[in-house]
Amino acid sequence: MEDTHSLHPRVTGLRQTQKAVTKGLAARVYLACDADPALTEPLAQLCRQAGIPVEQGITMSRLGQACRIDVGCAAAAELKPQ
Repeated sequence: MEDTHSLHPRVTGLRQTQKAVTKGLAARVYLACDADPALTEPLAQLCRQAGIPVEQGITMSRLGQACRIDVGCAAAAELKPQ
């Protein structure tokens, strides 16, 4: 999630990201490369089924920073424009 994406509405965390994907609100999902695959793989599979692009080349710490939160996070999603 680059700084240019930081202006887009987003959700952070596995549960919120999963909800956004399930409801069809997510435009793109970011999964931390150093997160536990047992947690992120079900979300990645859900994204594949929904046709949502997934990026996995970012660490939990950097993903948290990109989302402007003080802790790392395993997943985040950019939301579709309303």
